[in-house]
Amino acid sequence: MKNFVIIFLLGIALSLTGFAQSNGEPVPEIGITTIANVNQGNSYITAPIDIGNIEPLWFEANIIPGFHIRQNKDSRLMGVLTPQIIIRMYQEKSAPVRTPSYIPQITVYYKLKSKTEANSLSLFGKLAHHSNGQDGEYLLENGDVNLKTGDFSTNYFEVGVIKTNFNKKLNAVQFFGTSFEIHPEGLTNTSMIGSYGLYRWNSIFSIFKLPVNKENKEKKRASISLKGQSTWMFGNLYDWDWYSLNRLNLSFTFYYHPKFLEEIGVFVNIYHGMDYYNIYFNHQISVIRFGIMTEILQF
Repeated sequence: MKNFVIIFLLGIALSLTGFAQSNGEPVPEIGITTIANVNQGNSYITAPIDIGNIEPLWFEANIIPGFHIRQNKDSRLMGVLTPQIIIRMYQEKSAPVRTPSYIPQITVYYKLKSKTEANSLSLFGKLAHHSNGQDGEYLLENGDVNLKTGDFSTNYFEVGVIKTNFNKKLNAVQFFGTSFEIHPEGLTNTSMIGSYGLYRWNSIFSIFKLPVNKENKEKKRASISLKGQSTWMFGNLYDWDWYSLNRLNLSFTFYYHPKFLEEIGVFVNIYHGMDYYNIYFNHQISVIRFGIMTEILQF
């Protein structure tokens, strides 16, 4: 855990090194659509070779299409409808897919500066629902959480800001975002209160390393990207002290896009913290995963 925190903080430091302007040098154009795609996340599927304390899986798949609502591609204001679904297939008899996570959401983005200015600030607000599509009792008779048919349901809103930047020295596009997420008690399954983090501070940084190209106006696709995410959960949570590291979720993803593949690449992800797979949130997991991911951004 300690080593992972150090790696995560180093990644944030690297991301922050380029927040200065690039002294008039040509920079990539970054519109609100690109900013939204980075913030929303990527579709992926993992390989059945997870390393850690997660249950044996054949795969985990994140399906996260985005439907853009905008006037045109250069708009500063845009809405995104996202019917996100996360699925896990377990290495058990009949290879069951248990209680998928359904996370439909609508997000509105507004870019404060010019439409395609690389060094800029954007605001966003999100309304989302997260459930597992079950209606059984949350707890079994023995007091254990009912993982197979127990009802998991919460609604939340999130507000935040995203800083974009072009780092001339690294020839990389950088994103840093921070947001607050609130799950009102009246819109969350009452059985989850006290064990599920209702108040969360999220941070995310991403670095997309661009290839060297003499044609500055030509669109480029990053062959390497790094993404780090952290969440700190506030409020009444088990019997944890307010400073307990159990309240911290960390994720770090390295992505590589080979030239011979058009729209997908390979990734390695390290995750530590509360399980994000709906009713499994009572599990603390530490896992290294491998798989393929869509990362089709062009700058």
